Amino acid sequence: MSSYDYVIVGAGSSGSALAGRLAANNKIKILLLEAGPKDYNPYIKLPIGYGKLFYDHSVNWKFNTEPEQNLNGKRMYWPRGKVLGGSSSINAMVFARGSKSDFDEWGENADGWHWHDVEPFFRKMETWKGASNQSRGYSGPVRVTDVSKQAHPLTSRYLEATEQIGITQNPDYNTGDIEGSFVYQTNTHKGLRSSASSAYLAKQKKNKNLVIITRAHVKKVIFEGSKAVGVEYLHKDKIKVADAAKEIILSAGALASPQLLQISGIGPAKTIKDLNIKVINNLPDVGLHLKDHIGLDHTLLTNQPSLNQLLRPLSGKIKVAFQYLLTRSGPLSMSLNQGGGFVKSDPNLPVPDLQLYFSPLSYTTAPLGKRPLMAPDPYPAVRLGFSLCKPTSEGKLSVQSPDSSIPPKFFGNYLSTEYDQKTMISGMKLMRKLSKTKALKEIILSEKIPGDDVNSDEDLLDFARANAETVFHQCGTCRMGNDPLNSVVDEKLKVRGVSGLRVADASIFPTIPSGNINAPSIMVGEKAAEMILDG
Repeated sequence: MSSYDYVIVGAGSSGSALAGRLAANNKIKILLLEAGPKDYNPYIKLPIGYGKLFYDHSVNWKFNTEPEQNLNGKRMYWPRGKVLGGSSSINAMVFARGSKSDFDEWGENADGWHWHDVEPFFRKMETWKGASNQSRGYSGPVRVTDVSKQAHPLTSRYLEATEQIGITQNPDYNTGDIEGSFVYQTNTHKGLRSSASSAYLAKQKKNKNLVIITRAHVKKVIFEGSKAVGVEYLHKDKIKVADAAKEIILSAGALASPQLLQISGIGPAKTIKDLNIKVINNLPDVGLHLKDHIGLDHTLLTNQPSLNQLLRPLSGKIKVAFQYLLTRSGPLSMSLNQGGGFVKSDPNLPVPDLQLYFSPLSYTTAPLGKRPLMAPDPYPAVRLGFSLCKPTSEGKLSVQSPDSSIPPKFFGNYLSTEYDQKTMISGMKLMRKLSKTKALKEIILSEKIPGDDVNSDEDLLDFARANAETVFHQCGTCRMGNDPLNSVVDEKLKVRGVSGLRVADASIFPTIPSGNINAPSIMVGEKAAEMILDG
């Protein structure tokens, strides 16, 4: 047994931020346990390398849902990071804080989480390289870069098209006002990924008060009565125990944190008893209220070269490789999703209901891990897509075993509400409205996917059921709230009914943010660290 003040389970977006900030106080001793390896894989640093990591089991949990009844029975693939930095080490690096209204919504559920409460932490986390703005941070560990000048010329066509249907360009969507179109900001610096691990842990690795153990798979939280006192974990084929004198913080993510709670005796009493585990506290909501963004892409054939012609042939690959090596710029330094936006499908809506994506290439998504994410198509084409900002469908996870190495059953329950179905149809119609603008008509030959034979609302919904995909933003499974009967953790992230245990990751989100969740997850780690240090 080893003794620490704090034991943090999971070195992902939230866990890395939390550990890094706590370690700055050399009076406390911290243990950070990560189930995956160190982040030495070269594709982690290379921005476009996430395509290679999309199905790489060495750094990716590669989860799948159960057959989705509203998606024609298909299983949805859920990649999650299994490496220092977690999903921030394998994601597409889009940096989006979310809307002011997202966090005011949080604040209605949990005191201290309104926009004015969390905005200082967004500033604290970042070093912004772009146009000066008082809403941005300039001395934080996460590097955020305006890469608009490096965007492919076809991305400018996309921006022109948005303006031609009345969508104004937003000079900075990370100020709380998200509405409009733009080129996505990315958490990169000088052509390299800025993950949560590289941002928060790299500078702390020499600190003797922070111990990081990788390939350490946590089995359960250990309790004395209702107090969490340690964790049991598997490392190098041996079961070990780490004692926490003050607190244990679960930052294992929206899929693993609720699993660990249930395996440790916290969750729905019947489920826990069925696993022959002692019930520490009956919290029925653990593992429920799972939210995720779902979206759809349209593939458009073009009469102008896209990145397909550059990234597919060997000569093109050599060219962009040399460009990257010499200048740290070019396609290899970018995310695939270059253009973006948050828009209202109906101008009468109070807030945007659709997030937009434009990629100056098209590719075939690999089925269930058969090949890397991207296989550029052998013809010029682009992808124009969207996702639902605020889906109302709720999924869940169902723990199958007291062994944490056996993943739960996952149920996304996508498109189960009329709102989500109607919004999906609205999104597809907006894609076609964009593609018919002067800016895009001049370069588009035809719509390859969905195709001209998909027209009626019924056709559009049928196509969505067969082809919609997750945007990989699972959250909300240990949601936070003021109401003890309707939440898993309180506004201080403390697990209800026990002591010495918190959760700090995307599982605590009371509602899903409008956009990407990496930045909000890091913010949770930042805010959790301050709450812990303040006592």
